[in-house]
Amino acid sequence: MNPRSPRAKQLERHSYDARYTSLVNVANSLDSCNPSPEDVSLVLKSLGDRVLEQDAVTVINNMSNSLVVPFVLSYFQSRIKPTREAILYNVTLKVFRKGRDLDAMEKIFDEMLQRGVRPDNVTFSTIISCARICLLPHKAVEWFEKMSSFGCEPDEVTYSVMIDAYGRAGNIDMALRLYDRARTESWRLDTVTFSTLIKMYGLAGNYDGCLNVYQEMKVLGVKPNMVIYNTLLDAMGRAKRPWQAKSIFTEMMNNGLSPNWVTYASLLRAYGRGRYSEDALFVYKEMREKGMEMNTHLYNTLLAMCADLGLADDAFKIFEDMKSSATCLCDSWTFSSLITIYSCSGNVSDAERMLNEMIESGFEPTIFVLTSLVQCYGKAGRTDDVVKTFDQLLDLGISPDDRFCGCLLNVMTQTPKEELFKLNYCVDKANPKLGSVVRYLVEGLEEGDGEFRKEASELFDSIADEVKKPFCNSLIDLCVNLNLLDMACQLLDIGLSREIYTDIQTKSQTQWSLHLKSLSLGASLTALHAWINDLSKVLESGEDLPPVLGINTGHGKHRYSEKGLASVVESHLNELNAPFHEAPDKAGWFLTTEVAAKSWLESREMVTA
Repeated sequence: MNPRSPRAKQLERHSYDARYTSLVNVANSLDSCNPSPEDVSLVLKSLGDRVLEQDAVTVINNMSNSLVVPFVLSYFQSRIKPTREAILYNVTLKVFRKGRDLDAMEKIFDEMLQRGVRPDNVTFSTIISCARICLLPHKAVEWFEKMSSFGCEPDEVTYSVMIDAYGRAGNIDMALRLYDRARTESWRLDTVTFSTLIKMYGLAGNYDGCLNVYQEMKVLGVKPNMVIYNTLLDAMGRAKRPWQAKSIFTEMMNNGLSPNWVTYASLLRAYGRGRYSEDALFVYKEMREKGMEMNTHLYNTLLAMCADLGLADDAFKIFEDMKSSATCLCDSWTFSSLITIYSCSGNVSDAERMLNEMIESGFEPTIFVLTSLVQCYGKAGRTDDVVKTFDQLLDLGISPDDRFCGCLLNVMTQTPKEELFKLNYCVDKANPKLGSVVRYLVEGLEEGDGEFRKEASELFDSIADEVKKPFCNSLIDLCVNLNLLDMACQLLDIGLSREIYTDIQTKSQTQWSLHLKSLSLGASLTALHAWINDLSKVLESGEDLPPVLGINTGHGKHRYSEKGLASVVESHLNELNAPFHEAPDKAGWFLTTEVAAKSWLESREMVTA
């Protein structure tokens, strides 16, 4: 149309563009009118008597008021005979989707069937997408699985949506099957679906799967958003992989995204659980500087990290911040972490003060708290208080677990011989199998025909894997303290045969090594004794030693103690006059040559003979 033509305005008034604009105005008027047949009729009278099917579709398609639209649909159905009535219903369903009214959609669907109108793919995809928006994944699955009974085949968009829906509904297998198909057939997946997949893998404990989805997402050209990054950071926190959380966070920052509260909370959990103390404390400081509120769970994560790493000063400052917060209340875990810190430091008075504060706040001592107190009293040499705490545990109706028994056992290694009988009562009552083994050591019972080894083996069969090494270490320490070297060697042999201790000895053509880093002091000295005997047997058999022999103690100190394994082993080697010397370039290593070792071992044999 020539805009300069004198008929241009007249023709424009009769064009469909002008008609469309007037229909949109009608839709806007309907959105603001009362939901009643009378008010709807009053607005729609402006369309005249001859209403076209296309007019009806255009009006409803531009509406957003889900309360009014049923009356609009009824009005048009009474005045036109649509050739494809499913289209009218589909645009009506879209209005309900805008209003997130899934119940109304289901009623309209039933009406469709009653009127003999056959639903199509658009019908189902609209209802499914509404269920997804309403966070009702089970409903989305329900409607998706109805499609085949109406002869409808989902398109790739619907399939993509269903990956998210099945994942959220907990049907992991179906979600993964659809995801495999999506990759094969190159469906277009949105960031919401990828986020669900990452979360799904994370909840299933498949953290490598989370990272694989993330990499595949980037290969497909889908740009990660904040939800993706936060979901990944949360998964890496669950996995205790702080290094990967750090890498993902750096990538997020490089992509120009600013961290929000969820980001910081995920990082704090990841660094706290992974014991990245410097990073965790930096994130905590940054959150406070930005005025972001902490919650009790995040405070407890920090306090638990501080308790595990012995960061007493940081823990007390965080605790004061927590108490001054208007939104956070200390709970049982809060007090438990602080009591642990005091207890591991041997600070009895402050541990007791914190226990009293816990009770005054309305919390009963938990088994974790009482375990820490037993450890504290043991360090302070207050054996009677250990027994009193054990009785308190029983009075509270709490059954001693393996960790509590392990703590009792550890306390016995620090207790004078004349007081061990007091703790023997506790151990025997807490775990009769452990009590039976300890009685051999404390009461000096005769071993009999392999009875001690048999009972010790039965004990290790009955306890959880994670406490087998602490139990074995403490029992050997107790043997060493009581000068029961033969029993210590039997326990070490049980530990090796049952793979409680692994990779203690390594051999190559050039060096044989003894690795003591994972052992307690007594177990280390026992393992050293057994290794020296093994070397003597090698010489007796006529075999050659390697050019270098080494003992690896590690160079760290216990977080709550100044005593390191290296100094104890070095002192013992000096007592034995052994030719091992600390390596200047390898901290925690003591080395000797074949010649020096052979000469020393032969001199020992001569002295023994």
